[in-house]
Amino acid sequence: PVLDTEDAWVSVEGPVSIVELALEQKRIHYPLVEHQFVLCTILYAIMRFSLKSVKPLSLFDSKGKNAFFKDLTSIQLLPSGDMDPNVLSIRQQFLIKVVSAAVQTLCSSQKAKEVSEEELFPFEKGKNWPTLAVDLAQYLQISEDVVRRHYVCELYSYGMDHLGEE
Repeated sequence: PVLDTEDAWVSVEGPVSIVELALEQKRIHYPLVEHQFVLCTILYAIMRFSLKSVKPLSLFDSKGKNAFFKDLTSIQLLPSGDMDPNVLSIRQQFLIKVVSAAVQTLCSSQKAKEVSEEELFPFEKGKNWPTLAVDLAQYLQISEDVVRRHYVCELYSYGMDHLGEE
């Protein structure tokens, strides 16, 4: 981009401006950033719902694991469309655990009205974990319908029929 500067700033001496430094930076490889984001979301879900016996790196194949330890500006081989069925099965089980834990948390916060979930976790205001699990399913190459169906079944099993119908 062309940066217009006023004449008064041309003769100024000192460190390089932050704009010039930013323009000199290498471009990041956006799919690699998305890949890192998926891992962060998985880790946050594990922490938030205290999911036990989940190994986050088991949700990725060897290419995916190797990509986590590379520079964000490098072009990396990311997982392709062909995935190992075992990895897909582990991913699906993980997303089902997240949805189940989210519905359980929702129901327990509905029953215990003394402290709302927003008061316990103010930084999660407006976060809809089942919707996030459906979005994550797209990145993890899992059928979104499987996650949605499980969400509806969980709502019905916890007696939240009005939400399940929606």
